[in-house]
Amino acid sequence: MGLPEIIINFQTLAATAVQRSQRGIVTLILKDDTDTSFESKVYTNSNEIEAASWTAINKDYIEKAFLGAPTKVIAERIAVADTDYSTALTRLKNKKWNYLAIPAIAPGDVATVSNWIKTERDANKKAFKAVLPNSASDHEGIINFTTDNIVVGAKTYTTAQYCARIAGIQAGLPFTRSSTYYVLSEVDSITSSATPDDDINNGQLILVNDGAKIKIGRGVNSLTTFTPTKSSIFSKIKILEGIDLVKDDIRDTFDGSYVGKVINNYDNKVLFLASVNAYLRSLADQGILDSSFDNKVEIALAAQKLYLQGQSVNVMDMSDQEIKEYNTDSKVFASAQVKFVDAMEDLQFTVYM
Repeated sequence: MGLPEIIINFQTLAATAVQRSQRGIVTLILKDDTDTSFESKVYTNSNEIEAASWTAINKDYIEKAFLGAPTKVIAERIAVADTDYSTALTRLKNKKWNYLAIPAIAPGDVATVSNWIKTERDANKKAFKAVLPNSASDHEGIINFTTDNIVVGAKTYTTAQYCARIAGIQAGLPFTRSSTYYVLSEVDSITSSATPDDDINNGQLILVNDGAKIKIGRGVNSLTTFTPTKSSIFSKIKILEGIDLVKDDIRDTFDGSYVGKVINNYDNKVLFLASVNAYLRSLADQGILDSSFDNKVEIALAAQKLYLQGQSVNVMDMSDQEIKEYNTDSKVFASAQVKFVDAMEDLQFTVYM
């Protein structure tokens, strides 16, 4: 398999990145005994929702998710008598989706679902995210929604119940904007926070009332503890969406076109990395990555050296190039330096008199 086919594949992925970013998938876990003939249903628009399959409350949750214009909603049904969400989570494990919400979740189940998302992201490298009520998870995969008493017409929703709406918003947004100041035009009133800035800094996604409309205060997730490998940019939902998409694109292409099909020698590693770099340049041309930054992937020298040392290879007298070219069995070690472009959110404007 030569380089041109792989480059074309990456060029296609880059060209459709913005379009794909606004075509996210929401999954809802709903307790419902109305129609026990199915476990899961997939909807592409709200007109497909059958009134005979759901209670009016659950049908409303699905409709609320579609207000954000995701490409589809996966509704996972469990029995009302079920005491946890493990059966639905097991079904979701091998499906493709972006955001999870559980409108009827009890406070005692929030931590369990949060830990499941963390495990799937950290250990299993899934791009799953969840919108959970009052979940200070300190993790980029969890959006900690905390606004309560959300009044829509004659109905008042709890924090948990409106997580479906928030999930739909996040899934439907393109890379060209963030959810900061996204207006929820259907909402009439909320219980406003007395300390919105502190809430946001503490990793809470809140709704705010600016006197004319209800909108998202800032598009942040629950991550508040930052490290050299997971800086504050990981707390921005928009940035994390870009990170997840790039990871998935590279991993899917590698799995589909390289694993088991290409000899793992230095030349083929270079060809693969060249195709990834072409993909990154295309993302920079579209404004997804910062075009002023040298967005580049290369062989991870330190990781490769550590691996060879673990294989009892004497690397002390080897040059960097010799280490890069050395046989690493079936393993490919690569690292990237990229910089994503954020949305315009903060203005500092000084008037001099």
